[in-house]
Amino acid sequence: MKTLNDYLAMSYRMEIVEDEDEGGFVVSYPDLPGCITCGETVEKAAANALDAKREWIEAALEEGIKINEPDNLEDYSGQFKLSRVTKGTRTIHAFGEKIKRNDKERS
Repeated sequence: MKTLNDYLAMSYRMEIVEDEDEGGFVVSYPDLPGCITCGETVEKAAANALDAKREWIEAALEEGIKINEPDNLEDYSGQFKLSRVTKGTRTIHAFGEKIKRNDKERS
């Protein structure tokens, strides 16, 4: 059986989305259902996400809830994407690159 530290050492994909209605950023871990938090800045949101991940995994271990392992561990670098939509242009920050796309285009 894996321990808390085993799960914390795994590279779970983190998704950060800007909340233009309320302000700040919302963070989730797709492989950990319901593990979601927020913060006023990207940095605060990411820090809160690490705390939320720890608490989520601890609770799941205590309750005997199945904990998914990250998808594609060999293919995933541990980096995260930040998406934000402003005035019809989507800016995606991924792996240090900045790509702008018109919202009408499909990726």
